[in-house]
Amino acid sequence: MKAFYLAPSAFERWFNWLFGVLVAWGFGLQHNYLLQVQGRKTGRIYSTPVNVLDFEGKRYLVAPRGMTQWVRNVTVNGQLWLKKGRNRQQFFVRVLADQEKPQVLSEYLNRYKTTVQRYFPIPAGSRLEEFSRIAPSYPVFELTSK
Repeated sequence: MKAFYLAPSAFERWFNWLFGVLVAWGFGLQHNYLLQVQGRKTGRIYSTPVNVLDFEGKRYLVAPRGMTQWVRNVTVNGQLWLKKGRNRQQFFVRVLADQEKPQVLSEYLNRYKTTVQRYFPIPAGSRLEEFSRIAPSYPVFELTSK
């Protein structure tokens, strides 16, 4: 199966850049952060705005666009930083297996449907069986302090 990736349009790239600047300054909702990750080839720090899901006592990061460059970098490095305003915190990641993803994907879509529904082929509120079907297309990471 070819890795799923939904490339952003030019407008979406510009909007993500602008929103990333605002989040870096400390603006945004409680779940909005600027993800920072070291490039797997260049070593350069790359940034992108993300929604962090706090669910059942754990923190998760979902990649609704699929196998993006930040996903590839995080997978190789095993760590990332979340920044909002002056606060920057390092996290280590655990890649969730497909069978672990349905409930997390469902909660993510239900909570953030206004901004992420367009990335999912099923509507918010769908049964968990539907999320099991699409789980292989969506990278999901559990964030830990180690």
